[in-house]
Amino acid sequence: MIYLNTGDIQKIGIDWNETINVIEKAVRCLEKRDFSQPVKPYLRYRDLKNRIIAMPAFIGGEFNVSGIKWIASFPDNINKSIPRAHSVVILNNADTGKPEGIVNTALLSIIRTASVSGLVLKYFDIARTLKNFSLGIIGWGPVGMHHFKMCTSLFGDRISTIYLYDIRPIEKDHPILAPYKEKVVFSCDWKEVYEQSDVFITCTVSKETYIEHKPKQGSLQMNISLRDYKPDIYEYVKESIIVDDWDEVCRENTDIEVMSREKGLKEEDTRSIIDIVCNECMKDYDKSCPIMFNPMGMAVFDISIGSYYMNKALNSNIGVELE
Repeated sequence: MIYLNTGDIQKIGIDWNETINVIEKAVRCLEKRDFSQPVKPYLRYRDLKNRIIAMPAFIGGEFNVSGIKWIASFPDNINKSIPRAHSVVILNNADTGKPEGIVNTALLSIIRTASVSGLVLKYFDIARTLKNFSLGIIGWGPVGMHHFKMCTSLFGDRISTIYLYDIRPIEKDHPILAPYKEKVVFSCDWKEVYEQSDVFITCTVSKETYIEHKPKQGSLQMNISLRDYKPDIYEYVKESIIVDDWDEVCRENTDIEVMSREKGLKEEDTRSIIDIVCNECMKDYDKSCPIMFNPMGMAVFDISIGSYYMNKALNSNIGVELE
């Protein structure tokens, strides 16, 4: 059994085209029903804003692997100078159940999250042709930074302006910003980012919703953090709401659950990530219509990305072999 940590994943590196391709292959397994994924349970105790989530899954196709992600999210860790999220992925042989790999790093989850976003952007680009577009990211933690890396890696020359905002000061001389310093705008509040961005990405740990007015015409609203939009936003996006998986995302007080409860949003009113990839549903919307993507995070994607990195590590003799 191979053991990988953050350093091992960093040695292998991130090829966003490859990781997005992994997610796309996994989506096609979903479309063929070649997977198993129970709804994930949340473990809470004492301070109920903290949670540890169990995410088991099997993914077939060329992956043919089972596993589980066990991820802790403790928002106040930022005040203790330790990461908010801690994650371990265990990978099992799908035919024997034998454990074959352990990936002990939250970086894997971050790569999965940004790669799912990259896949959605790929199909948004197919539908609407991204050119000279403005990118906005609110929340400059690891998830926000990796979305920045993904977007600039894939679309760097086509991005005209990059709006960034965080409630904490952003380090303006951060190395990842240097190649794009002429394009970056450090906004004083989130509203400028929201109003100016053709692609708007929330990467916050906000405790309260705050976004309520009309999105920019024709924009892609990437609701990664899931608890930033007030239910009034429903009036502007009700014809173009996309989720990764309805059963997963319509719970835990997400914006989708609130819109379902207060605005009557139903599963049949939404499209899924399968519709994005297999049916290219984004082409069905008028180009002036803002599209809102809401991903809760699917275990099959974590297991797929974990399998990808395990195979990379084995081929490159990276990691520690455990008895």
